[in-house]
Amino acid sequence: MDTKPIYLDHAATTPVAPEVIQAMLPFLEGAYGNASSLHSFGQEAKAAVEAARTRIASFMGARPEEIVFTSGGTESDNFIIKGIALSRRDRGNHLITSSIEHHAVLETCDFLRKQGVSVTLLPVDSNGLVDPDDVRKAITDKTILISIMHGNNEIGTIEPIAEIGSIAREHGVAFHTDAVQTFGHIPIDVDELKVDFLSASAHKLHGPKGVGLAYIRKGMKITPLLHGGDQEKRRRASTLNVPGIVGFGRAVELADASMHTESSRQSALRDRLIKGLLSSIGDTRLNGHPVRRLPNNANLSFAFVEGEGLLLSLDMEGIAVSTGSACTSSSLEPSHVLKAIGVPVELAHGSLRFTLGRDTTREDIDRVLQVMPGIVHRLRAMSPLVRKGAVS
Repeated sequence: MDTKPIYLDHAATTPVAPEVIQAMLPFLEGAYGNASSLHSFGQEAKAAVEAARTRIASFMGARPEEIVFTSGGTESDNFIIKGIALSRRDRGNHLITSSIEHHAVLETCDFLRKQGVSVTLLPVDSNGLVDPDDVRKAITDKTILISIMHGNNEIGTIEPIAEIGSIAREHGVAFHTDAVQTFGHIPIDVDELKVDFLSASAHKLHGPKGVGLAYIRKGMKITPLLHGGDQEKRRRASTLNVPGIVGFGRAVELADASMHTESSRQSALRDRLIKGLLSSIGDTRLNGHPVRRLPNNANLSFAFVEGEGLLLSLDMEGIAVSTGSACTSSSLEPSHVLKAIGVPVELAHGSLRFTLGRDTTREDIDRVLQVMPGIVHRLRAMSPLVRKGAVS
């Protein structure tokens, strides 16, 4: 293939930044100590972990002791939601979340429902926004946790987290946000957002896979999921992933230095992509909020075609995109997020998610705009949906 490969699936994962690799290498080679060991090897590792913890805490307006390192966003979501359900079961058994959460939240809530916990799934509007008034109305005297994601991983809509946080505080209810897609991409301050718990993952911001964090506000009690050691102040037993944590800290440092300029640059490229696709391909719609959306996210539905066909055709052109969340990409079921915002099933099946990154250029976007009309035209010419008129 003569053309440069174009990667537009950064919501699934990002390439590890060279600076992050360099920061991790010493802890994969000579500085291999266990951070729990008292000898000099262990203390060297512990110092590196604590430096990363301090750097990450500062980035999000938190205290270092409020950061618990985990294996990633899925573990953090499970830890926080299950941990609160267990620690507060004498105070209530009701959770509130939304219908468009990541499966790490939805399936955790479903697990708890089978254990006797009551779960309210809030609807969203056609842009994917949760109405804070719906949150207020759903709270009962048994509500122990509200969990609403910061930015949606499929359609990019950014939720009114600070408003929901104010409501949670008014009622004395703990509040968690899954910030896996927003952390390192838009400003996050845990006090301004009024959150008590937050989940994030390193590999979404050019850090390594297999490391994340759970923010736990000071004073909040939570039952650990893992037992067997004193690590992380007895909140998560497990040998610390020192190279991963060091890489996470360096990735956050890089994000902090470039977030404002990257957000503006990627937003401009995103808008160029959206405008170009909508204007050049008929029977196409944008999914998610037109303004309140992640800087790098463009999710569109193309009528009369299958998303898998679009994805494979683009892959043959050297362009990598997604048909939805990477965690459910093998499923034939339409996206639960698109269903929740009212996208017809046939149209949902013809959806693509383009997510940009630091290496995405204007030339990359123009290449997509060059090839997409022909791909869609070719697939529509073969589609039985066109002949049936299944989508209008």
